[in-house]
Amino acid sequence: MNPAELRAHCLSFPGAEETFPFGPKTSVFKVAGKMFALSQLDADSLRVSLKCEPRLAEALRAAHAAVLPGYHLNKRHWNTVIIDGSVPEEAIRDMVEDSYDLVVSKLSQARHRALGWRGDA
Repeated sequence: MNPAELRAHCLSFPGAEETFPFGPKTSVFKVAGKMFALSQLDADSLRVSLKCEPRLAEALRAAHAAVLPGYHLNKRHWNTVIIDGSVPEEAIRDMVEDSYDLVVSKLSQARHRALGWRGDA
């Protein structure tokens, strides 16, 4: 996965937007004003930080050397994934989608309807 593919995937979800609250080099992907992904897309080492259920976050860290506790984030709820080819691209896509779903799941039912989000359905 390259930076353009990561950006496109993050923006493929309903209501997703790219913002730059930490400066022009750090892309923050949000839905309804809530962050679900964070990446410096032009960095030498492509990484993405993603929200994650705590137990799953620990399991992913144990399974993949390239999945680390969230850098400068709550390490219980965030992982940073080094995109170096060691984690399958489909797994990274799933982690991004899980992060988006986790954030959207905490929104109101009205927001769910507006986004066309149906959870696990």
